[in-house]
Amino acid sequence: MSLPLLYRLSAVVTLLLLPTIAEAKLARCFTTSDGYYDCDFRSTDKDGSFEISANKKPRYIMVMEEPGTASAFVNVGTGRNVALPGKFKRNKQDLACWFNTESQTRICAW
Repeated sequence: MSLPLLYRLSAVVTLLLLPTIAEAKLARCFTTSDGYYDCDFRSTDKDGSFEISANKKPRYIMVMEEPGTASAFVNVGTGRNVALPGKFKRNKQDLACWFNTESQTRICAW
């Protein structure tokens, strides 16, 4: 087997073994501001961080700070991610939902 072919095979195997973190999945979302809607859910880190987006809706980004606690950001189409106030806690009854007691904001993705 030639060396260039070996490198190409190695690269292909590496790509196949990488986690598909960036792959969006269809989901059902809820936000306090927008209600229920169909959305794309995309995992952004192995720690559970994610983002949700949909046509004509803001993009919400959840960044895990520690297990069960996240910071949230919103992008309303300006290209800027704006921090939402306070920390979001994972809902223990519905693990797809995150709640902020300061702003009474809920973000969910099923």
